[in-house]
Amino acid sequence: MSIPIDPVAAAGVTPLNPLSFEQTTAAPRIGGAASGQSFAGSLAAAVENLQQLQSTSNGLAVQAVTGDLDDIHKATLASTRAGVTLDLMVAVRDRGVAAFNDVMRMQA
Repeated sequence: MSIPIDPVAAAGVTPLNPLSFEQTTAAPRIGGAASGQSFAGSLAAAVENLQQLQSTSNGLAVQAVTGDLDDIHKATLASTRAGVTLDLMVAVRDRGVAAFNDVMRMQA
């Protein structure tokens, strides 16, 4: 006699709760918009964050070169974080410029 074993239950995975499609009264907000911040304010905050990341990266790089830094991983991590953030900002700028150009090409 064989006992059927549910592989999902045997692995300790619980089934997902059913999705609810009920409407809420408030529309979902993304990023800084939840606190009432505008899109321009979100971009300005992102640029300020990028400047601080680059400043931190530069400071740690100077410490690494002068031998004052005990853990080189901190400098590497800060440099990578600043680089990835810069790449993201460039991508957002490029998409914004492309969207502006598409709007300008539309005929009225």
